[in-house]
Amino acid sequence: MKKWIQKSIVIMVAFLTFGLITPTHEIWEAFDHNPSNRASIGPAPGTSTAEAAALPIEQTEIQEDPIDYNALLVDAAKEQSYVKFGTKIGPKICNEFDAIIFPKMEEAIAMTVEGLDDESLASLTISEKPSGNYGEKIFNITSNETGMDLIRFHVRTEKRPQDGYYYNFHYHSAEDDFMAHNNLGDIYWEKNTPPKWLS
Repeated sequence: MKKWIQKSIVIMVAFLTFGLITPTHEIWEAFDHNPSNRASIGPAPGTSTAEAAALPIEQTEIQEDPIDYNALLVDAAKEQSYVKFGTKIGPKICNEFDAIIFPKMEEAIAMTVEGLDDESLASLTISEKPSGNYGEKIFNITSNETGMDLIRFHVRTEKRPQDGYYYNFHYHSAEDDFMAHNNLGDIYWEKNTPPKWLS
């Protein structure tokens, strides 16, 4: 072993252990004189580069975890919901949304995609442009294979006499050609007119 490597290792060990442990020279002598130790570091002296490249290398098998497409859809659904709420509405309704509405959204998504194979699941996307002003659309889940929506999530602003404004969360499914209004729940705003979405 080259002297400068030995010296740098000795200095590094001394520095890392604050001088409590000092490597002895017997270690290096045993290392230099034992050919099996040299083989563990690299090819034996006199081995050409081509021969060294031909030496067997252990290959480790890398196993990839399967992608949880349902979880990806759920994460994107929550993100698009908060985009829709904006900075004026989001902070005021986020706790109720997370506790009451979003678990029902997760259920609806799970029911919609439960019969799909991995290839069909991988082709699903969530629309990234919720409607602003007082429009209802939060997001749609669409199949890229067919170009058709599977489920559409909406929120409607309702004014109830004497009570004030509520947000009614619901979805429409392709199973009934988006005709039924599947209720997810309501969140109370207040008596004053709420701000526009995305604001």
